[in-house]
Parts: sequence; structure tokens; C-alpha cells
Amino acid sequence: MKELFGQRLREQRQNQGLTMEQLAEKANLSTNFIGAIERGLKEPSLSTLISILNALDIPADVLLRDYVGTASHVTDEEICKRLEGLTPIQKKAALDLLDTYIANLPYLTNEE
Repeated sequence: MKELFGQRLREQRQNQGLTMEQLAEKANLSTNFIGAIERGLKEPSLSTLISILNALDIPADVLLRDYVGTASHVTDEEICKRLEGLTPIQKKAALDLLDTYIANLPYLTNEE
């Protein structure tokens, strides 16, 4: 589990174009500790996790989604990436589908 968390951390750091040194500085941590987390050798404490999340400006579920069963597995970033390559007509169709889905949520989840 530590390895997967470390991989997610590395992905997020690299997606933002940060070096380990830059992330460490932003999170007030040592570069060695960031490296150990990314390699799955160390687990951050809660306060350290919060520092990392704030430094990366990301929600917790981005790094913790594999650990928490109730966390959303779909992030805004993932939705945006999927929509980027669509034509305007396809985007409108996707929006219409989403509106229809949202309008039918109580029916789909048996909530009334």
C-alpha cells in the first residue's frame, strides 16, 4: 500500500512540474523524506500528509483513493481530460447526458 501511495505522490508532483526538492521546500519537509515516501519506504503522518496536500494544492482523495472505499474515484481533472478532445457538439451531448443522469439520480439510487 505504501508503494501505491508513493507512486500517486510522485505522479502528482511530476504533473505539477515540481522536483522533490521543490515539493519538500513547499511542504517544509526534507527531500530525503519525500523520496522515501515516493519509494514506499515511509508513510507520512496525518500532519505531514496535510502539508503535502497543501503544498500540491490537491484534495486528499487524489492520493488516498485506493485506501478509502468511500472516496470518489473520479476527479475533476479526470473529467476535464476526457472532455478536452471532444468537439463542441460532442461536449454538448456529454453535458446533456450528464444533465439527464443528474435529473434521474433519485430514481437510479431508489431514493425518494
